[in-house]
Amino acid sequence: MTIARVLEILEAELLTGQGAEEQDLATACGSDLMSDVLCIRGAPHLLLTALTNPQSVRTAEMAEIAAICFVQGKRPPPETLELARANGLPLLATRLSMFTSCGRLFAAGLKASAEGA
Repeated sequence: MTIARVLEILEAELLTGQGAEEQDLATACGSDLMSDVLCIRGAPHLLLTALTNPQSVRTAEMAEIAAICFVQGKRPPPETLELARANGLPLLATRLSMFTSCGRLFAAGLKASAEGA
């Protein structure tokens, strides 16, 4: 599923990563615990989270996450946006809850990320 399709499904806005709309995302995971995110491995995936601090971007780097979508209408501070731009990481934002966002993506055929050890 492309980032463009995720934007449509989640009624989301692309905050960083303009030009990456055709990037493919094979899986998704939803978590606010960055330690759990670090255990997820596999194909390029989308992280759904309500954590907007720069640590979410740093975790994405380490876990090889392809994009982050902030849920619940949360907006990242400038330092998070700057770090994402510097790392070429697309950031999205939706007003939808984590539950609704995950449900919509699952219903549209996006698979869950494999859990790590």
